[in-house]
Amino acid sequence: MSQFSDHNFKNQKALVRVDFNVPLDKDFNITDDTRMRAAVPTIKKILNDGGSVILMSHLGRPKDGPDKKFSLKHLLPHLKELLGDDNVLFANDCIGDEAIKKSEELKPGEVLLLENLRFYKEEEKGDEEFAKKLASLADVYVNDAFGTAHRAHASTAVIAQFFPKDKRMFGLLMNAEVSSAEKVLNESEKPFLAIIGGAKVSDKILIIENLLERATDIIIGGGMAYTFFKAMGGKIGNSLCEDDRLDKARELLEKAKQKNVNIHLPADSIIADKFDANAMVSGSLSNDIPDGWMGLDIGEMACETFSKVIHHSKTILWNGPMGVFEMKKFQHGTKTIAEAVAEATADGAFSLVGGGDSVAAVNEFGLADKVSYVSTGGGALLEYFEGKELPGIKAIKE
Repeated sequence: MSQFSDHNFKNQKALVRVDFNVPLDKDFNITDDTRMRAAVPTIKKILNDGGSVILMSHLGRPKDGPDKKFSLKHLLPHLKELLGDDNVLFANDCIGDEAIKKSEELKPGEVLLLENLRFYKEEEKGDEEFAKKLASLADVYVNDAFGTAHRAHASTAVIAQFFPKDKRMFGLLMNAEVSSAEKVLNESEKPFLAIIGGAKVSDKILIIENLLERATDIIIGGGMAYTFFKAMGGKIGNSLCEDDRLDKARELLEKAKQKNVNIHLPADSIIADKFDANAMVSGSLSNDIPDGWMGLDIGEMACETFSKVIHHSKTILWNGPMGVFEMKKFQHGTKTIAEAVAEATADGAFSLVGGGDSVAAVNEFGLADKVSYVSTGGGALLEYFEGKELPGIKAIKE
């Protein structure tokens, strides 16, 4: 049992840092409520114990103080819906008189949502005085925002020091995120496969380097694969390539060889004559793409090889798509990988999917409940697997 699950919140006010940084359309409707839904079990546990909840979060990147566009007030109706409760109040500030008064008057069973933390520059600066004002609103601090755990902000890291050790803890979501990441990083059953995709090698160098110490196999797909092909002397046409990373790509391949880690690159690609949903499409070996064409997805041979590696694995980490899956013509590779990961999970593998695009992919293909864990933390998960200590986790554990 975790400290949070063991804690009885009866008659206590819990200040809960959630990650309600959800996408909104132009009419302020929420287009993806995954992060909000993920926080519900933590909120309900506190309310069921007979406690009250004060929620704080950021939304977007407001530049100069309060901005209607980034107000958390837009989330209030949906939050009431998710909690099945009208006892959800709103404070037009996160510190100051109104926040203090509403917090003081909060009764057991009630929820108070504070206004956007980032309306204050002090939040991102990690200002101690600002953190202290937030801390004064409650008896207990619960960090349930894994998505912001890599930021040393006032509400995620600095605030914890104002609560005694037995009154600061991870929520249910944060616990699940940390234990799933730990399981992959430190308790992985072999063979351990990391599937790394996305556009840029530069974004993933550190994670690949750290995983070379742990993984048995690494699949590299997406736009970043072509930097590796060019580094090995291949022809990649107009495919995405980071020329300043060619030496690094060669170095990673050499390091993998020394450590007996199998690096799997896509043997073939689906290529297009332009980056466009209506482009002309063909197939090609990934190291022999004609001039004027670019690789936008992995091909059939790669799908087959990668699927075999996935089915052979006992632990699977997936971060990043295999191609431009937002365009129907180029989503077959990512979909094949998602289905293979789901099948391997059904056969007993532990699978963790993290990073915005991979999460979007398993959601789009209806496979989110067919993998072991879907992480809500993009940047935070990446930094965790790069071997960095996350300030939001360190602050609770200290």
